[in-house]
Amino acid sequence: MKTRTKHPLIVGTFILTITGIISRLIGFLYRIYLSRLFGEEGMGIYQLLSPVLSLSFSLTAAGYQTAISKLVAEQTATQKKPSLRPLMAGLSISLPLSLLCNAALFFFADFISANLLREPRTASMLRILSFSVPFAAVHSCINGYFYGIKKAGIPAGAQLLEQAARVGCVYIVSAWFLAQGRALSINVAVLGLTVGELFSMLLTIAAISPYGFPLWKKESGQILYGKLLAMALPLTANRIVLNFLQSIESVSIPTQLKNYGYDTITALSVYGVFTGMAMPFIYFPNALTSSVAVLLLPIISENYALGNMDAVKKATLRTIKYCGLMGICCMGVFVLLGRWAGTTLFNSPLAGYFITTLGFICPFLYLDTTLSSILQGLGLAGHIFIINVICLLMRLGFVFLAVPRFGITGYLWGLLVSQLALGILYLGCLNRFLRKANRSSRHFRN
Repeated sequence: MKTRTKHPLIVGTFILTITGIISRLIGFLYRIYLSRLFGEEGMGIYQLLSPVLSLSFSLTAAGYQTAISKLVAEQTATQKKPSLRPLMAGLSISLPLSLLCNAALFFFADFISANLLREPRTASMLRILSFSVPFAAVHSCINGYFYGIKKAGIPAGAQLLEQAARVGCVYIVSAWFLAQGRALSINVAVLGLTVGELFSMLLTIAAISPYGFPLWKKESGQILYGKLLAMALPLTANRIVLNFLQSIESVSIPTQLKNYGYDTITALSVYGVFTGMAMPFIYFPNALTSSVAVLLLPIISENYALGNMDAVKKATLRTIKYCGLMGICCMGVFVLLGRWAGTTLFNSPLAGYFITTLGFICPFLYLDTTLSSILQGLGLAGHIFIINVICLLMRLGFVFLAVPRFGITGYLWGLLVSQLALGILYLGCLNRFLRKANRSSRHFRN
């Protein structure tokens, strides 16, 4: 059993981590390129699309990817050969939803940009972005299957191809525009995002094609849909609510910065530096913890389904230990070198201030990613949802109460407080579950 639980996690984590580091390095350099190409205000406008992208992914793909991964992992634990039926069932729901979302974003772009994002310049960007939604839904579902069978190579390759296609598209198009003497628009960056999703989808389709397509049985299909929806719908609902709150937060920050006294250009510039420069820098080491989190979900699910709680506890304790240590080391680096990094890499002293301040959240930020995956694998998605809502409401409180009085510094305080609370609540929830499981196993043996 030791080999079964340890080997896939180590190998898969290594593959995803190396890929994640390369991908984030490309993305990091890409952010620097974008910031110099379009400026701080352009980055701020570009970042306003994040809530729309997150909500679209939550509605059409996120819950189904996780459900497919869990179903395939559970089948792998009890069958010799995993079935493609969970993937086919997930795609049959996710793809139509994504096409509807594509149409809604395209035809209602003017309304969304003016009334929800409060920035009319995002309308054309939304129309381009809308076509990325079906591409993302397809490759996310297929990735869920490969995560479930613990084959991380395909998702890793898709991630790299997506990043390379995105950067290559933006570089080629922007170079052509500049050579023609034409003005550049931030729409180019959105086009690159959509092209990246397209290439990622094509790779995953090519990878799953040799596996064939299973014959559909009505009786087993109904049971499968029931299981899939039982897992996916709560996850989807949770993600939608959370992303809705995050969207309110993202859209409200520039507005509250105006209430603090900034004009529109300054507010968007500060928002762009924070979300487009400082936050990606802080999240860069998260390539390792994200890789662990993705692979922990099927491993925890499989061992929990088998009743192997010792393996669950060992994986949990190792994760907490190493992610916590990594977070502390990264905190030291960011606090000491943050100002230098912001000034040297982004040519922005403000980015340096943000990086230095945000460094203090690293021990909890990196740990929370993996703790969330462990809790999902144990079937505690409802607890995760409640905890996340509590912490998001904390942040929103700081946005509406502290930012108008203290500027962006007020939001940084809120981020630090909410991330600390998130880590404490996750650990408390996990500790309570493991103690309860331990008492149940003792009672059963006696």
